[in-house]
Amino acid sequence: MKAIALLIAITFLQILAARAADSIYNIPLKDIDGNSTSLKPYQGKVLLIVNVASKCGFTPQYTALEALYQKYQAQGLVVLGFPCNQFHQQEPGTDVEIKQFCTSKYDVTFPMFDKLEVNGANRHPLYVLLAGKDSPFPGDIGWNFTKFLIGRDGKILNRFASPVKPDSAAVTQAIEAALAAK
Repeated sequence: MKAIALLIAITFLQILAARAADSIYNIPLKDIDGNSTSLKPYQGKVLLIVNVASKCGFTPQYTALEALYQKYQAQGLVVLGFPCNQFHQQEPGTDVEIKQFCTSKYDVTFPMFDKLEVNGANRHPLYVLLAGKDSPFPGDIGWNFTKFLIGRDGKILNRFASPVKPDSAAVTQAIEAALAAK
């Protein structure tokens, strides 16, 4: 009897994990140009999802994020930037202003999205999935430039706090391991 209950529980958890992995690709989003989209175009890729801001002490991380994107893009990495103004209003601009800043100051070519909220009552569904109670890395986002690594299967592999530089050994080793997993 216990063996059957355990088997049912394991099967149920596998179904939930599969749904959670697939659901990241179906969350409605808007890109930086205001177009409706989702993460579906990036299915099967390794994703580095980052909440970004233009007027933050960590803003220079854009340089390392772009370098990661350029270095690993051909292997399947996509860096995705999600502007957020929840931390001392360090991203006050419009999407047009944010895009202009990122491209002119940091030569950003990786995909950028519409400004969203990562914490609180208006937390975007993407961040509910990434950092909500059912996430493997739950908890409020502490600051700008928190990074989530997503595997090719859509599962959340790791979370890196703001001070962890995108080109640190911890991040690059995690990315390389995720890229190597087929």
